[in-house]
Amino acid sequence: MDLNSKIYVAGHRGMVGSAIVRLLEKKGYKHIITRTSKELDLRNQLEVQQFFQAEKPEIVILAAAKVGGIHANNVYRAEFIYDNLMMEANVIHQAYVSKVEKLLFLGSSCIYPKLAPQPLKEEYLLTGVLEATNEPYAIAKIAGIKMCEAYKDQYGCNFISAMPTNLYGPNDNYDLNNSHVLPALLRKFHEAKLSGATEVEVWGSGSPLREFLHVDDLAAACYFLLEQYTGKEIVNIGSGVDLTIKELATLIKEVVGFKGELKFDATKPDGTPRKLMDVSKLKNLGWEYSINLKDGITSVYKDAFKTQ
Repeated sequence: MDLNSKIYVAGHRGMVGSAIVRLLEKKGYKHIITRTSKELDLRNQLEVQQFFQAEKPEIVILAAAKVGGIHANNVYRAEFIYDNLMMEANVIHQAYVSKVEKLLFLGSSCIYPKLAPQPLKEEYLLTGVLEATNEPYAIAKIAGIKMCEAYKDQYGCNFISAMPTNLYGPNDNYDLNNSHVLPALLRKFHEAKLSGATEVEVWGSGSPLREFLHVDDLAAACYFLLEQYTGKEIVNIGSGVDLTIKELATLIKEVVGFKGELKFDATKPDGTPRKLMDVSKLKNLGWEYSINLKDGITSVYKDAFKTQ
């Protein structure tokens, strides 16, 4: 990519989009195009069409999405499938119409079957039943992947898709009802420490295995793929390392400095038993993660909760 390329980052206020913008700015890109959801409703076909006609971006990074944890995915099922389908359909199609040079679509590890073999290889897509709690979101993301593939097949578009693992980092969502597990636990432990609570409740049994990647590492991987990758097949982005929710909670407890006990609420859903990405494809292309989980969580905690 040329430093003068016009790059549209959809979802620039989100955790992923803001990390990508920070990286592009750091590298010296001069023409980064952004719009808030109030300025441009990506669900609105006409608005998206007019935006592409006016701005004529050369590179598009589609990081905009309606996202949430187990609770939000399960409760707002209609919103998750509608909003995500509309956003990606409008942006991908207008990228084709406007002859965008390259588009990167960001999916999610939840596209893979609930009981797929571990670690998750790219070819496991559409080989089994999805996790029920986030099926609408996963189906929307799969549709985006298949759109990119179809537009590459029919029109020769240079549209690629990457599947990040569970992410954390600056600009994360700390709402206890709608956030993912890592930021939710950070907030729970921080508030418990401030209030002098004797225990912290953790949803589920603590046994599911999860992989986490700092969003700055994701941004670096996305940049690498934009520079180096043109394949039709999806690419997993992750650390290739996982740990149990209990181990994660114990690590966050240590980082926060909470002295009480952990209490697991087994009546709450666990979600998928394990989600570890096979990142050998990305590694073979020449990219690996660099931010250690404990270091990353420590940095995020200091930033988000203004601790010293």
